[in-house]
Amino acid sequence: MEKTEERAAKVWPPPESDAQLLTRHQHEQELQIVAEDCTTKKKPTQDKDVMEEVYKTHEAIQSLDKTISMLQMELAATRSSREMGSSDGSTATSTLSHEGQPRRKAFIVIGINTAFSSRKRRDSVRETWMPQGEKLLQLEHEKGIVIRFMIGHRSHLDRAIDSEDAQHNDFLRLEHVEGYHELSAKTKIFFSTAVAKWDADFYIKVDDDVHVNLGMLAATLARHRSKPRVYIGCMKSGPVLAQKTVKYHEPESWKFGEEGNKYFRHATGQIYAISKDLATYISINQPILHKYANEDVSLGSWFIGLEVEHIDERSMCCGTPPGVYRIVSGRHRRVMYALRHLIGAAVEFASQLKRSKMFMQGVVKEMQLFGVLFSE
Repeated sequence: MEKTEERAAKVWPPPESDAQLLTRHQHEQELQIVAEDCTTKKKPTQDKDVMEEVYKTHEAIQSLDKTISMLQMELAATRSSREMGSSDGSTATSTLSHEGQPRRKAFIVIGINTAFSSRKRRDSVRETWMPQGEKLLQLEHEKGIVIRFMIGHRSHLDRAIDSEDAQHNDFLRLEHVEGYHELSAKTKIFFSTAVAKWDADFYIKVDDDVHVNLGMLAATLARHRSKPRVYIGCMKSGPVLAQKTVKYHEPESWKFGEEGNKYFRHATGQIYAISKDLATYISINQPILHKYANEDVSLGSWFIGLEVEHIDERSMCCGTPPGVYRIVSGRHRRVMYALRHLIGAAVEFASQLKRSKMFMQGVVKEMQLFGVLFSE
C-alpha cells in the first residue's frame, strides 16, 4: 500500500504556481509571434502591397492639401477684393458683380502701365506690338494672352480715357489716383484687380515705352509654367541712394543698413512677370505690403522671406546687345523719336539739295545769256 502511494506521487507532478503559469503563457505567446514573423517573411508581396497603398494615400493627401491651399488662396483673394471694393467703391473689382461666374482662364495677363498724358505712347504700342480689335480678342481666345493698358483715375481727365477706351476697348481701369510717386500702390492694385478678373498662370507689368516680342515672351514663360512661385525679369541689385538731390532717392535708406549698401535682388521695372501664387499673395496681403520710393524695389521686397525662385532673364533687359534674340527690343519711343529726327533731317537735306540744283541751273542759264562760259 505504501509502495503504491509512492508510485502515484512520482507519476503526478506537483501543481504549478501562478508565476510559473504566467511564464509559460508568455513563452507560448513569443513562440506564436515568431511563427507569425516567419509566415510574413514567406509573403514579401504583402509588404509591397501595403507600402504601395501607403504611398498612394500619402500622394492623395498631398494633392488634397495642395487643392485646399489653392482654394484658400483664391477665397482669400476674392474676399480681399470684395472688401476693397465695398470700402472704397472700387471699379477694379467690377467682375465680382457677376456672382457665381468663374474667372476667365488665361495664360498671360499683361498690364501696360500708362498715364493720362501718354496718348502718343499708347498709339505707338498699338501700331507696333499690341494687336487691335478682333485680333486682340483672337489673341485672348486662341493663345490665352490678355493685354490691357492699366490706368487709374483723375476726375477732370477721366472723360478722355473713357472716349479712348470706347474706341479701342483695351483699358483696365484701376481704383487708383494717378501720380508718379504712387507707382508702388498702382502695382499692388493692378495685380489684385487682375487676379480677381483672370485666372492666369502669369501676370506681367510692362511700361508703355517698351517694345515686347510676344512670341518670345510666351515661349520663355512656358518653360517655367510648372513652377509654383517664380519671379522673372532682368534682375539687379543696385546701390541704395541716400542723397536727397539725386534721382531714385530712397527716403528709407536707413532700413538697408550702412551707407553704401545695395538693394536686395529684384527685377528692373520696365518689365517683369510673376506666377499666379505670387500675384494672389499680393492680392491677399496688399493692405500690409510696404511701399518704397521705387516701384521695382517695392515688388522685390514683398517676396523677401518667401519661397520664391528669382529667374534672371537677360532677354527681358532693355540693354540687350543688338543681334541677340530677346523679349524686349528697347524703349521704342526713343528709337522712333531718333528715327523721325533722322528722317526729317534727310528730307530737309534733300529739299536743300534740290533747291541748290535748281539755283545752279538758273545761274548757268543766266551766264549763257551773257555769253560767259560756265567753265570760266
